[in-house]
Amino acid sequence: MTSIDALLELLGRVGACRSAAVLVNDEEFFQWPRAAVKAMKSQRLLVKARPASSAICQGCESNCVMPVHTLTVTTSKPSSFIVCDKRSDINRVPVPPGRLIQWQCNTDLVSAFVASSLGLRGPGRQTDRADRREIGIICGDKRSQMLCLETSGTLTLVVGNSKVPLAEFAEFHSGSYTLDAVSIRQLADSATTADGRFTPSNARREARKLATQAKYESWRKEYRALRKKRPDMSDVWYAQEICKMKIAKGRAVETIRKNMKK
Repeated sequence: MTSIDALLELLGRVGACRSAAVLVNDEEFFQWPRAAVKAMKSQRLLVKARPASSAICQGCESNCVMPVHTLTVTTSKPSSFIVCDKRSDINRVPVPPGRLIQWQCNTDLVSAFVASSLGLRGPGRQTDRADRREIGIICGDKRSQMLCLETSGTLTLVVGNSKVPLAEFAEFHSGSYTLDAVSIRQLADSATTADGRFTPSNARREARKLATQAKYESWRKEYRALRKKRPDMSDVWYAQEICKMKIAKGRAVETIRKNMKK
């Protein structure tokens, strides 16, 4: 198994579990390359989970999965054991603490990994669909669009109407997992349909420009009126008075001062 194989196995399990967390124990780690496990932990694809509440009983050859009981003694380490109720010649079966250690991965951690790999600072929130999460704005050469992670069976990156499995972008270099950022950014340009919320049109840009100009003009008009009433006051005073009015639109005094005289 290669480091990429280990990541693909983890991503596949997260996709299959959808909203539930995937739990991995140290025994499974023995089957994965050490470099892969180290990278997953350091890059927070895997985080520490609560100790396992059940384990395979090693009291006999049946290998039953049984609940684990833990007694905490103040003078020593916690003692964990399984109570066998299948055979009369077995009672308590000790469980080493190391067998209860487990790590977890979920869609939140995968989303954060994608955002970190691409240098995004997006909202990382769930959309109106239960199986889709927003990661952040991805910028192509022609347009910018919201990058989402779809979790319905297979973890898939979605931009506009373009969908590609996350696993296809996975890479492993110099002890760390990365994503093919160039190919992902190309999705923003290749999508034939876009989310209008994140792809500004010329009409929307022009409307915002006109709204800003109108706001500045209202400040200038009020500035001239104030100067007639109080001609000896400073520009800061005039800006402070305008800041108290509805026409300020919540802007700072300094912003008003810079634009009320042009």
